[in-house]
Amino acid sequence: MYQQHFGLGQLPFTLTPNTQFFFGLTPHVEALQVLQIAIANGEGFIKVTGEVGTGKTLICRKLMNDLPSDYHCAYVPNPYLSPDELRWALAAELGLEIQNDLNQQQLTGLIQTRLLELNGQGFKVILVLDEAQALPNQSLETLRLFTNLETESAKLIQVVLFGQPELDNRLQAPSLRQLKQRITFSYNLRPLIWDEIKAYIEYRLGVAGYQGNQLFSDKDIKLIAQAARGIPRLVNIIANKALLLCFAEGKQQVLSKHCKAAIIDTEDADVVLPSNRMNAWVFGILIISASLVMLLIADVDWLSILRESI
Repeated sequence: MYQQHFGLGQLPFTLTPNTQFFFGLTPHVEALQVLQIAIANGEGFIKVTGEVGTGKTLICRKLMNDLPSDYHCAYVPNPYLSPDELRWALAAELGLEIQNDLNQQQLTGLIQTRLLELNGQGFKVILVLDEAQALPNQSLETLRLFTNLETESAKLIQVVLFGQPELDNRLQAPSLRQLKQRITFSYNLRPLIWDEIKAYIEYRLGVAGYQGNQLFSDKDIKLIAQAARGIPRLVNIIANKALLLCFAEGKQQVLSKHCKAAIIDTEDADVVLPSNRMNAWVFGILIISASLVMLLIADVDWLSILRESI
C-alpha cells in the first residue's frame, strides 16, 4: 500500500496486537506492574478490565512473553466455554494427553496431578483468559474451584482474567460473590489522553521505519484523539485511513481533510467536526483515487477493468 511512499518497512497501524509495537504508556505500564506484582505474590485471581480496543490483548501477550522461565503459562484466548470444555482446554494447555472417554471427575484428577507435578519441578502455573466477560457463570465457578488446589504454602494455579467492563458488572451477581472475593488485584485500563496518543502515533511510525518530518500535526492528533475517545484501536483505524488518503493525493504530510474524512468513515468514531464538515462521499472519492494509484503502481491495465465493469 503506502509503505514505499512514506519510507516504511511495515504498516504502522494494523489491528493485530503485535508486541513489537508495545509502547510504555502509563495505563499499560501500570497494568503490567499490577499483574507482575500479583503474580509474584502468588495470588489466586487477578483481573484487568477495559473498554473494547484499549489494549487488553496486547498487554496479555506482553505479560506472557515476559514471564520468567520458571512459569508455565496456559492461555485460553476464547473462553466462551462450558465447564467441561474449559477443563479440556486447561488439560491441553498443561500438556496432558488424555482419552476422550474420561469423565469430568477423572479429568479433574489428572489436572490436579499435573499441577502437583509441575509444582514439584519448580514451575508456577498461570492460566490466562482473554475476553473473560464471555465465560458462562458455571465456568467462572469452575475456575474458582481450580484455585482451591494448593500445597501448604502456595496455590497450584493462578488465574488472570482480561475482560470488558461487562465482566465487572457480572461479578456483582450474588452467585459470583465467592469468586469476586478471590480477586485480590485488579486494574481498569483508562483511555489515552491526547499527548499520549501523540507519542503513541509517533512511536508506531518510528517502529515501522519512518524517518521523515512529523506526519501528523498536533492539531490533527487532537482531532483524532477526540474522535477516537482515547481508544488505541480507533486511533489505529483513523490514522491508517488518513495515511491512505494522504498517499492517494501524493502528499508527504497528512492534512486535516485526510483525518476528517477518515473519522467520518470510521463506524465507532465520534464525528466532532466544524460546521463545514466534509461529506462521507468525499472519502469514497479519495478511496477510489487511492485504488487507481495503487493499480497504476502495480502496472495494472485498469482502463480495461473499467470497460469490463460497464
